[in-house]
Amino acid sequence: MRLRLEFTTEPFDLDVPPRHAVVAREVVEGGTLEGVEVGPFGNTAEGAADEVVAAVAELLHRTLAAGATRISLQVSALPDGGA
Repeated sequence: MRLRLEFTTEPFDLDVPPRHAVVAREVVEGGTLEGVEVGPFGNTAEGAADEVVAAVAELLHRTLAAGATRISLQVSALPDGGA
């Protein structure tokens, strides 16, 4: 099964990315996830179920440790064949 992850971390600042946002970017860009898109109002990535679940766990641990006060996420199952 493939999953799509969408998430944001808060608080956010449009002038200077906060540390937790930088850490979130490191998690999704440094792993095995595909289709990574990082933006100021949301981030997305896709991958195998085990990879997405592992990335979510790492994302939660690392961004909270880096100062995130809220993390909103959505995980969706993708139809067979990807998007």
